[in-house]
Amino acid sequence: MASTKPPFPAFDTSEIAILARVLSNGKEFAPALARHLLQLEFNDEEKGRINELAARNQEGLLSVHEQAELRGYANSGCLLGVLHAKARRVLRSAAKKPGRGKPTWKRR
Repeated sequence: MASTKPPFPAFDTSEIAILARVLSNGKEFAPALARHLLQLEFNDEEKGRINELAARNQEGLLSVHEQAELRGYANSGCLLGVLHAKARRVLRSAAKKPGRGKPTWKRR
């Protein structure tokens, strides 16, 4: 019987997954960039909108447009999480090198 598996590994082709793979291509961020990335977050207005959409989503009250908006926030948050994780790893590695102090970042 012939195999139904594709001849190559299956990859998530979403924009977020593609960017995450690009960002994980073996090149490390410079520590200064890593520190900057760890300061990036949604602003208070966006956080409020995310919370509002999430609450309404749990009640099944979102329009198709709002569902897409919430999905966009979720995807952006996922990418931000990947960036933060990579940045923390870079700073942890830099702090372990001789002559380096403790990392200058805090986990939120």
